[in-house]
Amino acid sequence: MAKLKEEIAAYEEMRDDLELDHFGKWVIVHDKELAGTYDSFELAAEDAVKRFGRGPYLIRKVGASPITLPAYLLYHTDCSPHKKQSEGSNRFQ
Repeated sequence: MAKLKEEIAAYEEMRDDLELDHFGKWVIVHDKELAGTYDSFELAAEDAVKRFGRGPYLIRKVGASPITLPAYLLYHTDCSPHKKQSEGSNRFQ
């Protein structure tokens, strides 16, 4: 969790610049650096998983208030967006 706090702090440091250049876009912060900007959460999440696996990394919409996710979503280990329901996985179980 300490690593995620570092990513949040890095986002806060770059927030003013991000709001000027990327307002309304979704961004990934990884290793305290901007790792990418995206038009949708889905695109950001898919790229984050491909590039960084299970993380940690921060995905946030520039200009939006941060949201708090339930712990079962934060720590869910099977986040593959391509795993089929028929394979016996329910991502929200």
